[in-house]
Amino acid sequence: MIFSEDQLALKTAAEKFARDILLPGYQKRETQPFDRDLAREMGAMGLIGTDLPEELGGLGDSSITTGMVSEALALGDFNMSALPVNVSLNAAVLMQHAPKEITDEWVPRMIAGEKLMAICLTEPRGGSDAARIELRAKKRGMDYVLTGEKTSITFADCADIFLVFARTGSVEEGAKGVTAFFIPEGTPGIARLKFDDVGHKCVGRGSLFFEDVVIPEWCRLGAEGTGFTQVMHGFDYSRALIALECAGAAQASLDEAWAYVKDRQAFGRPIGQFQGVSFPLAEGESMITAIRQLAYQTLQLREAGLPHTSEAAMCKWMGPKHAVEVIHNCLLASGHYGYSYDLPHQQRMRDVMGLEIGDGTAGVMKQIIARQKIGRAAVPY
Repeated sequence: MIFSEDQLALKTAAEKFARDILLPGYQKRETQPFDRDLAREMGAMGLIGTDLPEELGGLGDSSITTGMVSEALALGDFNMSALPVNVSLNAAVLMQHAPKEITDEWVPRMIAGEKLMAICLTEPRGGSDAARIELRAKKRGMDYVLTGEKTSITFADCADIFLVFARTGSVEEGAKGVTAFFIPEGTPGIARLKFDDVGHKCVGRGSLFFEDVVIPEWCRLGAEGTGFTQVMHGFDYSRALIALECAGAAQASLDEAWAYVKDRQAFGRPIGQFQGVSFPLAEGESMITAIRQLAYQTLQLREAGLPHTSEAAMCKWMGPKHAVEVIHNCLLASGHYGYSYDLPHQQRMRDVMGLEIGDGTAGVMKQIIARQKIGRAAVPY
C-alpha cells in the first residue's frame, strides 16, 4: 500500500507511540482496567476517529488512514488498537441514524478518548445467528422499556454509553423486527458481569443485563425494524480494520523473532541459518503481507463506493486465523524463552485468538463469501 505524505507522517507518529509508549506496558496492562489515560492520549494525538468529520473532532480522512493507524497501534498493544476500530464503527452508526443532538454531544467525546461506547448485539442464544435477538423493547407512552441480556460484549465492563439492538417486532420477523437504541451514560437498570477470558482481558468483555431500562423515544436510531441492517453494513468496514489489527500484532512478533534468530547461536552459527527456523518466519511474512494487502484493497473498494462484502469477510476469517499461526511460530522460534511470560508472543497469540470468534467466526465469514458468489444456493435449509 502506498500512502500519501500526510498518511506517512501519521503512520510514523502512531508507530513511535506504539513502540515507545504502548509496547513497554502491554503485558502489565493485561490484568488492569482499560487505560483511560492512554485512550485520552491517543485522542489528543489524532489517532482515534481519523475518518470522522473535522467538525466533530476527527481528521476527516479516509478509512484507509484508520486502517493504517489501527495496524500501527497493534504493533505495541493489540488491545488499545481496538479503540479506533470501535469508535469509527459506532460513530458511523450514530452519524447516520441518531438525532443530531446525540451525535454532537457524544461523538467528539469518543474521538477524544474520553468516553467508551459498547455495541450490544450478541445474546446467549444468538451468537453467530445475530438476527435471533430476544432482548425486548416494549413501547410505553413516549418511552421504550428494555428487558433482557446481551453477552460477549466488548467494553461491557467499562463502557460509558451503549448502542443496543432490541426486538420491537415479532420473533417471526427475524432481522426486520430489530431496532437500534442509544443508551446515555448513567441510565439506571443495567448490570454488568465481566468475563475471565483467555486473552483480550483489559477490554472488559462480558454480559449486560437490562432490567426494565427506560429509554426515551428520541434515543431510538432510525425507524423501528431497521436496526439490524444499520450495524450489518458497518461490519464490512470493521472486518477489514480487524484484519489490520491482527496483521500489526503478528508483525510485531515477526520483527522480534527475526531479531532473535539473527543473534541466537547454536552449533556455532546463528539459528536463522537453519531453514527449519527461518522458513516458517518467511512464510509468516508472506501471509501477513498478503492479508495486509487484502485489507487495504477492501478499504479502497469502500472508499470508491464499490461492493466489498466478500473481501471484508475474507479479511475477517483470514486475519485472526493466520495471525495466531504466525505468532505461534514466532513463539516456537524463540525456544523456551518464547514459552515464558517474559516475552509477549503468548499474550499476542491469546489476544488475537479471541477475534477468531468475536465479530463473526470463520464459518460465518465463509458462508457470507459463498452467498455473495452463488446467492441463496449457498444458504442451508
